[in-house]
Amino acid sequence: MADFGAVGYTARMDLGFETIGNACLIAHDRGPVLATDPWLTGAAYFGAWRLSHEVPAAQLANVRACKFLWISHGHPDHLSLPSLEQLRDKTILLPDHRGGRIARDLAEMGFRVRTLKCGEWFPVGDRCRIASLANYNQDATIVMDLDGHLVIDANDAGNRGSSRFLDRERRRFTKRTVLACLTGWGDADMINFFDEEGRRVLPAAAEKPALGPGIKSLLDHYDIDVFAPSSAMHRYNRTDVAWADEYATPIDAHELGFDGGRRTCLPAFVQYDLHTGQYEKISPRANDQPLEAPEVHGDDWSTPLEKDDVDMLGAYFRRVAHLRTFLGWINFRVGGKDHVIDIAREHRRGITFATPRQSLVSAVQWRAFDDILIGNFCRTTLHGDWWGKQGAAALYPHFTPFVTKFGDNGGAHTPDELRAYFADYFARGFTEFTPDAEEQEMKAALKPYL
Repeated sequence: MADFGAVGYTARMDLGFETIGNACLIAHDRGPVLATDPWLTGAAYFGAWRLSHEVPAAQLANVRACKFLWISHGHPDHLSLPSLEQLRDKTILLPDHRGGRIARDLAEMGFRVRTLKCGEWFPVGDRCRIASLANYNQDATIVMDLDGHLVIDANDAGNRGSSRFLDRERRRFTKRTVLACLTGWGDADMINFFDEEGRRVLPAAAEKPALGPGIKSLLDHYDIDVFAPSSAMHRYNRTDVAWADEYATPIDAHELGFDGGRRTCLPAFVQYDLHTGQYEKISPRANDQPLEAPEVHGDDWSTPLEKDDVDMLGAYFRRVAHLRTFLGWINFRVGGKDHVIDIAREHRRGITFATPRQSLVSAVQWRAFDDILIGNFCRTTLHGDWWGKQGAAALYPHFTPFVTKFGDNGGAHTPDELRAYFADYFARGFTEFTPDAEEQEMKAALKPYL
């Protein structure tokens, strides 16, 4: 193993892959042929996130040399429009998400897109083919067959039924097996919570657990040889979210406590040769520039909501029928003033979101409310009993998925729309709820719609 420094490793690779950026995996078949989720430049989540490290010139060149890009889902650390603007000559391959929002939006912007049917192989090189597995959470896994080597890029998609495809196809792969997916302390989600007395609720990431044992268990469970860290390589970029940097997962945290035996946990940024099973470490420069004020990204915390804004917020949330089954109200504290939106007052359960106007209005107009939550500048307070849970766990499964995944991205708001939405995913044959407690909670929440 060698370290080729901040300039990146430039040797031509016959068969293998590189990992760089946040969740970008570059597949090589006699040179680069496909790049996944290329966030290469710019900030994300209204300027709240930046890449933890620069993308070296060599890896930028390799992405630009690819014929194909693949985008897993619509979060801006995976679908980066500033990055795609530099890659307009590529064909963008997309999972078959219900509603087709990403395909439609990118096509309207002039990009060349192609939607891949779930579970069907598509050639991207002489010895490289891919299969795309969309899931009901509006995320997706890509499975790569590189001349009989198996590379699974699950980014932050989870299982949600993709293992059904692997169970069917696994016997075809007799060579090396690799899994790239999200692991970390948990800050790649909303963690900016306060109790009703105004005290910060410490996130689970504050425990900073050793990640290695969990990675080893994951590899053992799926019988995978090699793990590549993915989707956790960000830092915080705005002064109003600087506190969260303490909970961002360092790039060297994944292998701590990893006792893999014959299994391997790779460093965060590598070039991996599938012929030999050897890797070269890429050591990009850290993005250590000063934090930016929220005003740089259009957010002034003193700007109040206008009447039309409040009306828009009311219409946006009231159309999500599932909210009426458990939620009393949502309060938006903007510019120092509260604006309460009634949902179903027979429920004594509510939420306060304290957030700047510009990003809030933009997120609702763009149907991207998740970007407000994950950016972690929005302060969230829960009122009443949320089933004894705190933080993001309390908003799952009844709030966040129904508003942002099924609603914003899937276009399913009413019970009939939700039934059609899930009927579609189950008909594809790659959807299931694992025995995991969180998945069983989701299954229970969805019972009226399945």
